[in-house]
Amino acid sequence: MPRHPRIFVADIPSHIIARGNNRNACFFCDEDYLFYLSCLNDACIKYRVFVHSYVLMTNHVHLLLTPSTADAIPKAMQSIGRRYVQYINQTYNRSGTLWEGRYKASIIDAESYFLSCSRYIELNPVRANMVKKPVDYRWSSYAVNCGYKERKNLVEHDIYSRLGLTYDDRTSAYRELFKVDLTNNVINNIQQASKFSMPLGSLSFQKQISESTGRKVGHQKRGRPYKHV
Repeated sequence: MPRHPRIFVADIPSHIIARGNNRNACFFCDEDYLFYLSCLNDACIKYRVFVHSYVLMTNHVHLLLTPSTADAIPKAMQSIGRRYVQYINQTYNRSGTLWEGRYKASIIDAESYFLSCSRYIELNPVRANMVKKPVDYRWSSYAVNCGYKERKNLVEHDIYSRLGLTYDDRTSAYRELFKVDLTNNVINNIQQASKFSMPLGSLSFQKQISESTGRKVGHQKRGRPYKHV
């Protein structure tokens, strides 16, 4: 089956997923997580990509990013991947690939899905039964977005900024969002979009992306064409 081309549009957020090869671990100790975050910060500053949410799991990574140009995320991810793999190979005296093929990238309809996608990302450790509460997991943006840690290297998206007039209002409102579970429908939509690197949003959003990029988006029907008789 042909791979779906990844789509990036300036100023529209994307949900990125990079997995370890064969679902193997890509982080082995605290220093590894810290080095990846350093790579992420450096690359995103260099290529003007804004980081809103993230979680570093043992064998995969979720990022919610907004690029300033259409090619900013690919450049940033290439830089991160190259530096981090070199670091891991040198640190652990290994060779070969670390990541499982291409990372997934799903462009997000911010008005409909930005906050849901951010919560989905930061709740990953809870769904994986690694912690009971997202605040208990060290390697995510939850504590920053909720106001428990300094907003360092993370940028507020406009949708997040609308949560309140002041910093305290916004962080409080964001914490309140986690008191209500994401619906199965929202989770499924996020997972399906990311699995196939497809736009996450309404049909009108998909049409907007198609018109702005000149590329057809949406799931293609499988199988042979239907024959009219």
